[in-house]
Amino acid sequence: MHLMRERKKGTTPGPHSEVLAHCKPLIDHLFTESNALRWGLSLEEFSAALTRSAKKISTGNRSSPAPEEFLSSLHVQDLALASACAEGRVAAWEYFVATYQPYLRAAAGAILRCPPASPNAHELADSLLADLYGLADRPRAVRSLFYYFHGRSSLKTWLRAVLAQRHVDAIRAGARLTPWPDEPGDAVAMLNRSSGARPPATPDPHRHRYLSLFTRTIEVALALLDPLDAERLRLYYVEQHTLAEIGRRLSEHESSVSRNLERIRGQLRHHVEELLRRGPSRVNGLPGEAGLSAAEISLCFEYAAEDVPIDFTKLFPGSR
Repeated sequence: MHLMRERKKGTTPGPHSEVLAHCKPLIDHLFTESNALRWGLSLEEFSAALTRSAKKISTGNRSSPAPEEFLSSLHVQDLALASACAEGRVAAWEYFVATYQPYLRAAAGAILRCPPASPNAHELADSLLADLYGLADRPRAVRSLFYYFHGRSSLKTWLRAVLAQRHVDAIRAGARLTPWPDEPGDAVAMLNRSSGARPPATPDPHRHRYLSLFTRTIEVALALLDPLDAERLRLYYVEQHTLAEIGRRLSEHESSVSRNLERIRGQLRHHVEELLRRGPSRVNGLPGEAGLSAAEISLCFEYAAEDVPIDFTKLFPGSR
């Protein structure tokens, strides 16, 4: 691995997104909260990272959060660490490797269903470390995978999603399944895939499918719940009653309400995993599509955790 090179501070900040123009006081507060100075990250570089995240907001969608709400929901300490690593701060990179390499190997072992200390787990985890570090002779836009972390989820959640996607890619390449969509005659991209290499800047072309499938599956899974359990979810997540209020309404002790909600969440996840494993044909009634692998199911949950928080107000029509 190449030696980490310090890059000059303040050389890359672009103009702030218009949507953040009136958020300077909040940005200053988040900069302090993020401990970005610990890694030598400037306010301009941190603001540039926030701008990249804010560009993910769909301004034409009424359900998009306000800029202030969106920024306040970000994992700013993780975002500052990732940005500092992408900018080549030695202290940040050393801290990341010391702190996250064991987690990456443990996550790789869970995905591969092998011990974290096994060579396969190390190979999967350490290959990601190489792309997170990046190469100094590449254009800045593709230098490090850290540039594609936007802080909407925790850094651990994002890293696990990337690992799971890499595993899925390897399975597809080895089994000669449906290829990635390329331009006709793109032999270079085909060779990159067959050799296990994948350009870091390439987004997951299946992400939208996974998110859509997850959302539809949640609706089916809710319908499989006992009506009383569905009512417990509605009272808690939609009506936002406290455990005590739900207990009085259902003649249950507050501790019983808590245990029941935990049981229902586990049952709901089990239903979702089973439906995804059995295949989309069992979800939407259309035949001909195989079920998802364990790694793909993991991606569904990881992407949903980042982009599709469950909106029970839509899943329980008629609720307030």
